[in-house]
Amino acid sequence: MTNLFDPLTLRGVTFQNRVWVSPMCQYSSHDGLIGQWHHAHLGAFATGRPGLIMVEASGVVPEGRISIGCVSLETDAKVNAFTPIIEFAHTQNVKVGIQLAHAGRKGSTALPWADHAMATQEEGAWQTVSASAIAYNTMPVPRALTVEEIGLLVESFVAAANRAVKAGFDVIEIHAAHGYLFHQFYSPLTNKRTDEYGGSFENRIKFLLETTKAVRNAIPQTTPLFVRISASDWVEDGGWNIIDSIELSKQLKELGVDLIDTSSAGNVHEQKIKAGPGFQVPFANAIKHEAQIPTSAVGLITTPAQAQHIIETNEADAVFMAREMIRNPRWPLYAAEELGVSVEWPLQLERGKTT
Repeated sequence: MTNLFDPLTLRGVTFQNRVWVSPMCQYSSHDGLIGQWHHAHLGAFATGRPGLIMVEASGVVPEGRISIGCVSLETDAKVNAFTPIIEFAHTQNVKVGIQLAHAGRKGSTALPWADHAMATQEEGAWQTVSASAIAYNTMPVPRALTVEEIGLLVESFVAAANRAVKAGFDVIEIHAAHGYLFHQFYSPLTNKRTDEYGGSFENRIKFLLETTKAVRNAIPQTTPLFVRISASDWVEDGGWNIIDSIELSKQLKELGVDLIDTSSAGNVHEQKIKAGPGFQVPFANAIKHEAQIPTSAVGLITTPAQAQHIIETNEADAVFMAREMIRNPRWPLYAAEELGVSVEWPLQLERGKTT
């Protein structure tokens, strides 16, 4: 029986446990460059000794960001700003990954605590793009990407992946979930193209597959490659569903993807999500067993017993957590005590042990 605190090895990387920190947008970068907040935010997680910290969705081009406060990766300086954080995490035997992203039609937003939703021209707003010229809810109508522009974006993902590896990141993840650009392409609800990137299932997943293949070929064979997908659009008719996700995952596996980071939703405003504790775990379980590829589970996983159950019943290979990590950045140390597992604490924190 596999346990939450058993190590997991993917390619050349061994994660010390299966408690992983979800990517969480902090909206605290300036022109795409991180600062002190990220050092404190990510460093705090490292002291709790999870197996992996996944850095927030980071635009492979400035126009790929979600908001004007999000990270972008188009220069060495912006990526290398993470190196001290990675080096500190490694002193705790914690691996660090980065989520390569393009927000598509859901980009160019203001900071979430601003009094307006969309960034203004004075704040640095940009024209958003998508598979088709269809707006998300009340956001501006995007411009449909040309075939040539799609090819250039594939190159941008490769360039960002190469920069990330050189900066010291242990894992590369392609963000293809939550209604962002790749999801806008593979969902029939948002892709109404009539060219080679629209229409059939194979055409709609082509952009993601091309990008995945190019990134896999560019990064070291020892570096794990994850893809985060939305396993369902959560609509009754005509949307992306778990059957589509299983087939996509099979094809991603063939291209050398090592783990499917399984989330859901985010692509259409009319989604009807049946949320509850571990509500997305069945998606991870189905993809793991039907596509025969490692998966991670995410979504309302809050207690040590719940996380342990997911791993020991083989529903997923790791659990990503966000809200509980925000509440307690050292949640893995707490969980180990709750489960009666002996793990090594940082010497500076040992006085906090209860057992």
